[in-house]
Order: sequence, then structure tokens, then C-alpha cells
Amino acid sequence: MNLVDSSGWLEYFSDGPRASVFEKPLNDVKKLIVPSICLYEVFKVVWRERGEDEALQGAALMSKGTIVDLTLEIALQAAKMSLELKIPTADSIVLATGQFYKATIWTQDSDFEKIRGVKFFPKIKKS
Repeated sequence: MNLVDSSGWLEYFSDGPRASVFEKPLNDVKKLIVPSICLYEVFKVVWRERGEDEALQGAALMSKGTIVDLTLEIALQAAKMSLELKIPTADSIVLATGQFYKATIWTQDSDFEKIRGVKFFPKIKKS
């Protein structure tokens, strides 16, 4: 299983310098899980930057994977991880979801840099 976090989706949608890194897991929709928090974050950013139509198109692409809601079990584990690892709420939900589904997490978010089971790709600044 694969989980691409919000930073990866946004990189892919904007055709950023690392978009190709996320292409393989995003195209393997049978093995792709999408936490609802990622759908929220990506939809919000795309709507703000490019408008509602593009945000809806992005949400449609994201929903080709399996959307995973925040369950009681994932929420409690995320809260523990947030405290232990000192990471933000959304990141801890992504991490707990990935671990619950035994998924590899693909990200550019430095909060995940040293966490096992994560494929971290540092952001490349656009010139």
C-alpha cells in the first residue's frame, strides 16, 4: 500500500520539480490510500490558488484511490504520535493512517524525514 501525503499531491498537481517522484504511487490506484485529511488540505490549497473547478478535478483524481476516514483507532494513535514525535495534527493523522494500513508514506514534508516507512524527498525550490 502507498500513501502520498498532501505535499506530494500538491507537487504532482503543480507539475513541480519532484512531480515524477510521486507519479508511480499515484498511478497505482489499487494500492493507494488517501486519508481524508489529505483530501481536505489539497482541496483547500488548490481552490485558494487555482479555483473551485481545479480543486474539484483534483478531488476527483484523489478519490480514485481508497479514501480513508479518521476512525477512533487512528485518531487515538495519531494523538499519541503527535505528542511523542512533536509533529502537527495533520501529519500525525497521516502517519497513523499509513501505519494502520501498513502503507509506505511518500512525502516532501520534513516532519517525516527520519520516520521509518517513509519515503522522504526534500523539496526543490523553483527558480
